[in-house]
Amino acid sequence: MIKKGVGMELVVKSNRLNTAIQNLSLSEIRLIQLAIIDSREQNKGLSANVPLRINASRYINAFDTTKQTAYEVLLDAETNLFERRFSFLDDKDNKVKSRWISQVTYFEGEGAIEIIFTPAVVNEITRIDGVEQFFTKYTLEQTAPLGSVYSVRLYELLIQWREAKKTPLFDLETFRGQLGIGLKEYKRMSDFKRRVLDMAIKEINDKTDLNISYEQEKNGKEIIGFKFKVLEKKKFKRANLKDVRDVNTSDMFTIEGLSDKQLGRIVRNPAFMAEYNHLVSPTSPAGQSMQGWEFEMINRLRKDASQFNKRPIRDYLEY
Repeated sequence: MIKKGVGMELVVKSNRLNTAIQNLSLSEIRLIQLAIIDSREQNKGLSANVPLRINASRYINAFDTTKQTAYEVLLDAETNLFERRFSFLDDKDNKVKSRWISQVTYFEGEGAIEIIFTPAVVNEITRIDGVEQFFTKYTLEQTAPLGSVYSVRLYELLIQWREAKKTPLFDLETFRGQLGIGLKEYKRMSDFKRRVLDMAIKEINDKTDLNISYEQEKNGKEIIGFKFKVLEKKKFKRANLKDVRDVNTSDMFTIEGLSDKQLGRIVRNPAFMAEYNHLVSPTSPAGQSMQGWEFEMINRLRKDASQFNKRPIRDYLEY
């Protein structure tokens, strides 16, 4: 069961971070998801002097777990999550290795931790460069019901191809690393498909807004990778539209149909900046740079555009 309100929480990260080679457990992925959402909304956990606090109640509410499970997840983060690493290719195709978090503090008896993301993660969850930088976005509501780490990772990898409706070839070895499968795990293709791929696809098709299928590609008799079809379920399109829109709010105060480029142009409009400058603190990252302002305002627009009601939102596109 998904707790009320989870569906509006948006996980946003660069495609580069989304496709990174990683080996997080299911509970660690969930904790990172919460941290990404909360750090973007609160501007915490992004610098050494402002850590992000995550309470057990936050985890319980998001994933409908027991109090004991939530406490164990937070305690585990103090040791295991701190040691987790991932790797990706930078703009010059150099391999970069990083941890997820640079600092973690567990508050015994309080059921809470405080974390700080590493610079590599901060860069990939806060930077918005218009059409030049592409991001993966999905609501926590979609992955929260998934009970397998492979299902969550496959969903993340495929959701960025939602608009294209199909993927390029996922090279087998890279794909295994992206799913977090060790070199000695599921080495036989029959085991990989039966215990990882097919089970993940079934769970995604049963519980999320996607219908996915795959074709395998061979070099001779050897399977070298997979291509996926990614289709969005119509019923979820209608449900999400109803969830996002306030029935008492006119269409002129929504952002439906607006692209990332258009949202960027809106928040850079001098009139928009003058009318909503009071929403951010001058000492926050959003108040100290144009990049920070764009990130903060676009995130707020996506979360609840109805709060920007001084004039029709599309009027700012004239900038």
